[in-house]
Amino acid sequence: MRFSKTVVKHRILILILTILLMIPSVLGIIGTRINYDMLDYLPKDIDTAIGQNELLEDFGKGAFSLIIVEDMKDKDVANLVKKIEKIEHVNSVLWYSTLADVSIPKELLPNKIYKEFNTDHSTMMAVFFDSATSADVTMDAIREIRTITGKQCFVSGMSALVTDLKDLCEAEEPIYVGLAVLFACIAMLVLLDGFLVPFVFLTSIGIMIVLNLGTNYFMGEISYITKALSAVLQLAVTMDYSIFLWHSYNEQREKYSNHNEAMSVAIDETLTSVIGSSFTTIAGFIALCFMSFTLGRDLGIVMAKGVLLGVVGCVTVLPSLILVFDKPLQKTKHKSLIPNMSKFAKIITNNFPIFLVVFAILIPPSLYGYSKTNTEVYYDMGQCLPNDIEYVIANSKLSEDFNIASTHMVLVDAKIPSKSIRSMIDEIEKVDGIKYVLGLESILGSRVPEEILPERIDKILKNDKWELLLINSEYHVASDAVNEQIDKLNTILKKYDNTGMLIGEAPCMKDMIETTDRDFKVVNMVSIIAIFIIIELVEKSISLPFILIAVIELAIFINLGLPHYLGQSLPFIAPICISTIQLGATVDYAILMTTRYKTERSAGNDKQNSVATALVASIPSIIVSGMGLFAATFGVAMYSDIDIISSMCMLMARGAVVSMLCVIFILPALLMLCDKLIYSTTLGMKRK
Repeated sequence: MRFSKTVVKHRILILILTILLMIPSVLGIIGTRINYDMLDYLPKDIDTAIGQNELLEDFGKGAFSLIIVEDMKDKDVANLVKKIEKIEHVNSVLWYSTLADVSIPKELLPNKIYKEFNTDHSTMMAVFFDSATSADVTMDAIREIRTITGKQCFVSGMSALVTDLKDLCEAEEPIYVGLAVLFACIAMLVLLDGFLVPFVFLTSIGIMIVLNLGTNYFMGEISYITKALSAVLQLAVTMDYSIFLWHSYNEQREKYSNHNEAMSVAIDETLTSVIGSSFTTIAGFIALCFMSFTLGRDLGIVMAKGVLLGVVGCVTVLPSLILVFDKPLQKTKHKSLIPNMSKFAKIITNNFPIFLVVFAILIPPSLYGYSKTNTEVYYDMGQCLPNDIEYVIANSKLSEDFNIASTHMVLVDAKIPSKSIRSMIDEIEKVDGIKYVLGLESILGSRVPEEILPERIDKILKNDKWELLLINSEYHVASDAVNEQIDKLNTILKKYDNTGMLIGEAPCMKDMIETTDRDFKVVNMVSIIAIFIIIELVEKSISLPFILIAVIELAIFINLGLPHYLGQSLPFIAPICISTIQLGATVDYAILMTTRYKTERSAGNDKQNSVATALVASIPSIIVSGMGLFAATFGVAMYSDIDIISSMCMLMARGAVVSMLCVIFILPALLMLCDKLIYSTTLGMKRK
């Protein structure tokens, strides 16, 4: 009570301090770097990550791109190569003219090298950068290459993907927030009892979102997924807390003539209910931190922080705003559009066996679809982008003109004799799907001594520690075929050089597949156990956590099972995050209803009346909360051209509705069925 009275007394000071805090927060948002490279979140101790670091630190080569030039004469291409070489952070350019140096007789160069770099209308060149794949300077260099080369050139590679992704994200993100605010506002205008209320809510939540995004500065950087989703998610999952306070305040106004006193009591009541409610949501996000693929930790920390700030804002900033605007808020109130649910509740409780049958029937198909969806995900980040974006067009050209779908790089010990490397190259080129291997030995052939090779060419592919080989493959990144190919290549490589490393986008993606497959199981288990314990403590029951989690897990199975039946493939990160987020964010609906049911049963009411009363009391809050989460995410899902953002938002929107329906229709039936079990396994449930 002391805390709430302090908030009420110092409401103007709280608002002034909040506005002042927004200044460093905005600066923090501007100063927080955004990472667009998913491969950066792989564990640092795996071979591909170590290899990428070796390539950059010891070889001076980080990012790598293949560039296709169409309908350009060799002389013009040679001039273009010179221009590209002068761009800052371009380490070297490898093209046929680079290899066909005047000091090497043309007839001595293997004919296939020319064919691999040229078709009847296209020329290909490889560009190495001295900076990391997703470094800002690399993206600047990619943009400059595109500016110099014009419409005749197409740039592929991870750095091109990251550049296009960044540009698209930066264009779309303000619209995400605008759509989330607009749709959430419409939902609240329809479902709440005041015309001005949504705008006060959104002001309070918006302030907390700015503070949350500002404190990300101390993390150094966040992923583009976290940046794109955090504001929308924070708005969606913390909207409930504002609704709790508003309803509680209006109830207390009828009991107390002094609105300050009414708000003081409302803050106390809200704080008690919101803390319990927020624990499950925070637990869901914290579970993501257990992923070895550290994108989960990135999103988990930011969102857990956002929920915590949402609670703080709900009991400090929002009460202050409501008290300041109390008169206009009261004048613009209207009757809630949600009707009385007494008749509906009786229908549910009278026919509860029907809903138990529905529950049993839904389990097998939803569980089957869920298991299939988890195996039908895609890992190729290029699939997230629209087909008309530059990176996707370049990849299509590379595949159509040169039959190259992915490029691997091999770092092999420079001390290994040329004869052994030639043997290794011969073995590698016999592996299914390998188009050719480009290295000093393949360029020179067996007839040309390495000593006559110009120093500038030698430096591109070799230094004192490592020799670099480029392997072009016909198989697409993240496909089963390329993953099997990578296993065979690693076997050959380790036979010749146990310290050698196979790196590149496809090997990294293979590691990502193996890493996230483990993560999915770990995160699911951690979130279920954490939320089980929270429900057990909140409800003081052994049986209720099983019942509540069963209802929400069914909703998750339905939500994540539908893509299989609809023929949709999801980005790999979506099922991992959504299963945890949906459980943490929507189990509150079940807790709300169950808590009221317990109160009614403990008061001596029979099970049917207790469940019906709990339904009547809970449905308005569940509908407002569920539709709020739906509204905040659905608009973004429909608008975004980035499939990973669109898919996750659609899953959250649909998950909110499915969880809402499962709690309203199936939970009451389970409470009716398990009444005796709940009674005997729940502390304090005794007849009065």
